[in-house]
Amino acid sequence: MSAVSSPFPSTVVGGDIGSIIVGCKLQVLHGTPSEYRKAEVLSIRPTPVADDPNRHEYYVHYSDYNKRLDEWVTPERLNLLGEIEYPKSKKPKSALSGLEKESTGKASEPGTPGGASSRGTKNNRKSQLSKAATASKTSAMDENGDKVPSIQVNGNDEDDDDASSVANGDTPAGTGGNADENGVFSKEQEIEKLRTSGSMTQNPHEVARVKNLNLIQIGKHEVETWYFSPYPIEYAYLPILYICEFCLSYFPGVKQLGRHRVKCTLQHPPGNEIYRKDDISFFEIDGRKQKVYCRNLCLLSKLFLDHKTLYYDVDPFLFYVMTMRDEDGAHFIGYFSKEKESSEQYNVACILTMPQYQRMGFGRLLIAFSYELSKVEKRLGSPEKPLSDLGLLSYRAFWAETIVSLLVDQQKTGIELSIDDIANRTAFQPTDVLHTLQNLNALKYYHGQYVIVLSDTVIKNNERAMKKKKREVDPKALNWKPIHFTATQLRFL
Repeated sequence: MSAVSSPFPSTVVGGDIGSIIVGCKLQVLHGTPSEYRKAEVLSIRPTPVADDPNRHEYYVHYSDYNKRLDEWVTPERLNLLGEIEYPKSKKPKSALSGLEKESTGKASEPGTPGGASSRGTKNNRKSQLSKAATASKTSAMDENGDKVPSIQVNGNDEDDDDASSVANGDTPAGTGGNADENGVFSKEQEIEKLRTSGSMTQNPHEVARVKNLNLIQIGKHEVETWYFSPYPIEYAYLPILYICEFCLSYFPGVKQLGRHRVKCTLQHPPGNEIYRKDDISFFEIDGRKQKVYCRNLCLLSKLFLDHKTLYYDVDPFLFYVMTMRDEDGAHFIGYFSKEKESSEQYNVACILTMPQYQRMGFGRLLIAFSYELSKVEKRLGSPEKPLSDLGLLSYRAFWAETIVSLLVDQQKTGIELSIDDIANRTAFQPTDVLHTLQNLNALKYYHGQYVIVLSDTVIKNNERAMKKKKREVDPKALNWKPIHFTATQLRFL
């Protein structure tokens, strides 16, 4: 549902439930213990009940909080007695943008002198603006003369670039060309097309704002989702989506999952086991050979990664899945992917630890394993940017711990290390080493050059961290050789 112009003042105190529209900002009850927090209404959906056939639910985003906390709330959680901010009305730009594009196209027609075109544009600019204003007013009226709300997304300008490209008649890929006779796209039609076609790569700012699943069940765990994921429309908005933990296929009910498990023979990811130590195993999966599994993996990971926009083009990637083994099989914990041929020397394209396994050291183990592969390849690696908020924290902590431990060990031998020496020993990119040392405030200018000096606080924190029991990657348990793809194999990636 799109934001519309409000008939109310921009800010009022108190109101009724019928006055709440998309774009409103008000206090919403949230958290445990419950407290009111300012939130913006992003979407409204009907949820009729016997006592109230006009009942609705409201999808809200809490101001100054991460999007993973966005949720559907009932009317009882809205504070209708407090201050309510209504969205400001916006003038539609579609007619003006279309005329500007048309005038630009005419100016570049062959056979038209440049000077004449420039003068014609200047002379007619005033009349074009006048026509644009007239067309804008006309487009805002329906056949009966009633005013039609302007089409906007959430009542703000953050997606104006996307809006202008649609208004100019440019057909986004995958929309199927659903334009009206004037070549202007409807925002609602485009968003609905993106939802039903299972792709949000064209306009992620709009579609990704409202998540379509609240809960998934994978294995023995019931997990709350964080973000939107383009599962097929028939599986969206289910109370719980059931996922097979071995092949990652998804089902709308327990019975369907049970019938699938009778037929599904997988007890581990469909790839080569390249590492086994204690109860942890890593499997290498080629995106070209196991397309269905890798696409299901991408759909699952999008529920917990906000900026991931790749779902179906999995051929250029290798996937490394970490599992925990028991008598029932190898249970999915997390994974990372990497490009088969990276021009930027990235050793990780996407990395995820499932929420039920977070804060257990598995994220650190995934990062350490990615650098262990880089050491075998004899390359320096770095994760693809930008990192998510949790990913950035995990990488910074891993970089700092590894570098400080290396420097402390080398201090005992009396050998000084440069930034390049640290990079070669850890397989970190020199820029990552430099930024980590800057964050630790370990770079000092002394006698005309920079030296690395660790403070007592950094050393004590490292000693405290080293005392904690952690899972480590054992290079001897890694049975893997780098895969070298030929030009023919990479041609269609």
